[in-house]
Amino acid sequence: MKWSSMRFSRQPLRSERSAAAVRRPQWARPVVQFVAAGLVALVILIVGSGWLSKRAATDEAITSARETTHLLATQVAEHAVTTDLVDGQPAAVDRYDRFARKRLVVGDVLRIKIWQANGRIVYSDEAKLIGKRFTLDEEELQVLEAGGTDAGVSDLTQPENRFERHFGRLLEVYTQVWAPDGQRLLFEAYYSYADVTRRSAEVLSAFRPITIIGLLSFVALTVPLVWVLARRLDDSAAERERLLVAAVEASEAERRRIARDLHDGVVQDLAGISFGASATAREIADRPEMARRVEALATGVRQSLRALRSLLVEIYPPELRTAGLAAALDDVVAPALAAGIAVNLEIDDTAGVPEDATALTWRVAQEAVRNAVRHGRPKSLTVRVSVHDNVLSLLVEDDGVGFDPSSPPREGHLGLRVLRDLVFEAGGTLAIESSPGLGAMVRLETAR
Repeated sequence: MKWSSMRFSRQPLRSERSAAAVRRPQWARPVVQFVAAGLVALVILIVGSGWLSKRAATDEAITSARETTHLLATQVAEHAVTTDLVDGQPAAVDRYDRFARKRLVVGDVLRIKIWQANGRIVYSDEAKLIGKRFTLDEEELQVLEAGGTDAGVSDLTQPENRFERHFGRLLEVYTQVWAPDGQRLLFEAYYSYADVTRRSAEVLSAFRPITIIGLLSFVALTVPLVWVLARRLDDSAAERERLLVAAVEASEAERRRIARDLHDGVVQDLAGISFGASATAREIADRPEMARRVEALATGVRQSLRALRSLLVEIYPPELRTAGLAAALDDVVAPALAAGIAVNLEIDDTAGVPEDATALTWRVAQEAVRNAVRHGRPKSLTVRVSVHDNVLSLLVEDDGVGFDPSSPPREGHLGLRVLRDLVFEAGGTLAIESSPGLGAMVRLETAR
């Protein structure tokens, strides 16, 4: 068996919709939603732009450190490098140390190192490192061979950085310098990352007010305009909703009036004519030909009366308000009985059930029975209405040819779609179970 189930939350009906159209919750108004979305977007823009600005400011601070290191290496440090310094002569190292402490280890520079390609430290302001050999990483070797400048956060766990650990987090910048004999050397300078952060904050503080003021100015200029437009759209939508609800209510009221007038007028008149004609036929029984004609006339009137009553059921059953749901469902199953289908109609006492729930049950039963009679060709049909725990339930089941609920409806056959829309309006639960050759079942549950 193939199963199709549709569930919907409670939706207001008729007068409730009219009130909802006028008293819409504040959070549901497009204007409020737009302003809320705008504020969220503004916060996201401020946070996002702040993050991007901070990243850009940090990159700018690192770029500044790279430029400083390049100038320091090429314009100062390189000119003082000698062949004796590269060879490790103590006197040359001592002279370069005095020079470096005056001209190189100044300002933000916390430490410098000069490397050979084999990983030997030619000079450092930390004397314990001079002459030691360590492995240069790939980025450092690339700068040493190709030139340029690179930077990165120091890995203080490496042995060559063990004397810098007391400085805390560091930024190391390295570039290429040349010895007098044409040998490539790697010049490395270390900066406190706190200084990089400070420079980043300085750059950011200059741009943050511009960003925030620009965004706030944009919002201040656009929100009033959008507010006016949204209010107009909101008012227009509310007016359309009110008109739609009024049109639906007017249409339903008109259907009720037409059904009531026909039932109380033409239907009663035709019933009287039918009874009168039958009585007349009995009175003139001694004139068989005339009696037969009068009885045929009475039969035709009764057939027209049944057709008219079926039409009344299609429009709106007068019994739904007067005699109740049971009488209205009697009219619903009348076409099935006329078609020779065995009908089992079971209805609990529905006294006290709201009119909306009763009308929904009748409409779903009407559509389900009509589909069964027209398309299912069943031999038997069961219609059961029960009330339990404030839930009104309807079951319409037949043993006809069945169908596939998942297949799209054929042109002109919109019964399931109609049922779905009805249930959506009322917020109940509609289940349709069927399979080709195995009949069909429609189950409705709605709150009383």
